[in-house]
Amino acid sequence: MALIAERGYRRTSLAAVAERAGLTQQGLLHHFPTKELLLVGVLEARDRWDLASSAAASGTWRTDTLAQLVDYNATRPGIVQTYTVLAADSVTEDHPARTFFESRFGTVRAAMAAALRAEFGERLPGGLTPERAAPLLVAVMDGLQLQWLLDPENVDMPAAFRDFVALLRGGEGEGTNDGTSDGTGHGTSGGTGHGTRGGEGTRRRT
Repeated sequence: MALIAERGYRRTSLAAVAERAGLTQQGLLHHFPTKELLLVGVLEARDRWDLASSAAASGTWRTDTLAQLVDYNATRPGIVQTYTVLAADSVTEDHPARTFFESRFGTVRAAMAAALRAEFGERLPGGLTPERAAPLLVAVMDGLQLQWLLDPENVDMPAAFRDFVALLRGGEGEGTNDGTSDGTGHGTSGGTGHGTRGGEGTRRRT
């Protein structure tokens, strides 16, 4: 996972992964016959880690927990890129990652509905049920990741997600009128959220 986080999707080879893991390439292929299956394994490990971290922090998913996850994703563009590329590729017929993403999206929608119900009850302030709002929440998270990967200087992913959460709660966004933010959702004219990622420098290197 660390190697993919460093190099991104396209620049991570099976040979490099095998070397980092202390395996021969043949030994790695025994467990993961294709690069796509290897990366699916990485994403599965990421999901288990994120779920365990959430449970340790609050015992369940809530919108503030999701905001913290978005903050964390902004520090690991390589993993976010891998997820985004594989998710897009998986819509093609017989793609090796299709089953993983079909199952994952179903699980995530159910988890988001449960999180929204725990926080808002049977109806959100705008009138939607948790089940109807859950796909929108997932779409915003994934769509923001794509926009952030393409244009990190102008898309402040953590702040934009908090603005969406504020809309779910029936309030106004947390950014300032000029769209600037300090990367934590609190508006400021001298924010650092534009293109910065903890530990990654000020420019995306993937």
